[in-house]
Amino acid sequence: MKRTQNNSFDSQQVLSVIEQYSTALDLLDAYDHQTMKRPKGNEAAYVLTYEECMHVIACMRFGKESDLFGKEKDDSFKGSIGNIYQSFAGMEVYPTLEEKAAHLLYFVTKNHSFFDGNKRIAAAMFLYFLDKNGALFANGQKTIDDHTLVALTIMIAESRPDEMEMMITVVMNCMK
Repeated sequence: MKRTQNNSFDSQQVLSVIEQYSTALDLLDAYDHQTMKRPKGNEAAYVLTYEECMHVIACMRFGKESDLFGKEKDDSFKGSIGNIYQSFAGMEVYPTLEEKAAHLLYFVTKNHSFFDGNKRIAAAMFLYFLDKNGALFANGQKTIDDHTLVALTIMIAESRPDEMEMMITVVMNCMK
């Protein structure tokens, strides 16, 4: 943007820049008014197993840097994986790929199943799940960028339990 002679920005330029971010501003408005909707999702074909997730965690570089990284405190990690495949009255509780992925990120982040690495493991499992379902990349582009994943994971970690549904909705809206 160029400044005018009186050192202010041209209002048309400012409006043009803002219009390029209209989706983001609309989502922020929906968040503020607690009216954010979940986008339509896709079918998840791949089913994660606890054993493969533990193998992925064991292969992460952080395990070489800390004896506590990836060491489970209890069985809650197994529960986090199983929770995304729950059903009730013959219907999946989280029927879409995006709902499963967002809940996996939420559950692993919030359950603190490990002595060290909970947020990194949650983000890695989220990415692994998307990859195994062919949803990590679209048209050669990441479906969720690095900084967005960091912000979402920290946001979930800092959220209150009563904000869970909104956190899931935000994650789903950030997936391209």
